[in-house]
Amino acid sequence: MAGDEPLTWRALGAVPLFASLPEARLRELWAASVPRGHPVGSVLRSAGAPADHLLVLLRGRVAATGTTGGGRVVRYGQWDGPCALDKVALLDGRGHTATFTALTCCAVRSVRRDRFLGLVDDTAAVRAHVFAVLARQARAQQQRLTETATLPAEARLAGWLLAQAAALARGAPGPARVRIPGTQQALADTLGVTRVTVNRALARLRRDGLIRVEGDCVHLLAPESLALRAGDGGEHRNGDQGL
Repeated sequence: MAGDEPLTWRALGAVPLFASLPEARLRELWAASVPRGHPVGSVLRSAGAPADHLLVLLRGRVAATGTTGGGRVVRYGQWDGPCALDKVALLDGRGHTATFTALTCCAVRSVRRDRFLGLVDDTAAVRAHVFAVLARQARAQQQRLTETATLPAEARLAGWLLAQAAALARGAPGPARVRIPGTQQALADTLGVTRVTVNRALARLRRDGLIRVEGDCVHLLAPESLALRAGDGGEHRNGDQGL
């Protein structure tokens, strides 16, 4: 889907949640949804706000963050459209689970909560997709808790770099490289550490010849050694796409 190409009801078919819906249902959903455009830096939804609509991100990239009781910002991850955001919030009705901020210009459709729940009740494929999301989220949360409790910052950083590189590569030739999401502070929020800790971890990996840093781009020079440094096989999960 080209960035300047007008969006139509067919764009909904590219969203994993709706991929199994027939053309007629996609057209109905498109007609019943409300379009929204969000510039860079704008907040699509705030944590705790009523989740009365499903946000369907058709174009763009968003970051999801939360704030601890002590005021520390935790970055859960970032997602690219097309995807449906924060489905869990609509299921339990307790408000959005994170604050979603546009990292690029975003095109969104809003689907009423009752219509989304109707799809879950009536469509087996949609119901199976939501259950799979919940299962992956539970596993990802357990993994994050384990990493936070047991892995040092350098291991978490190494695992995150490898996971991001694997997601971006898709068989592309050449050395792997990863772009830091926004700033080192954003990366620190993602890993659950301080910016100073991330800076030191990057410096150690660079000193040991495992990576090369150019601006906001990190080149992975020795992925196998980086996986050993990760300590957990190089895996680091940021949760399911679109929460």
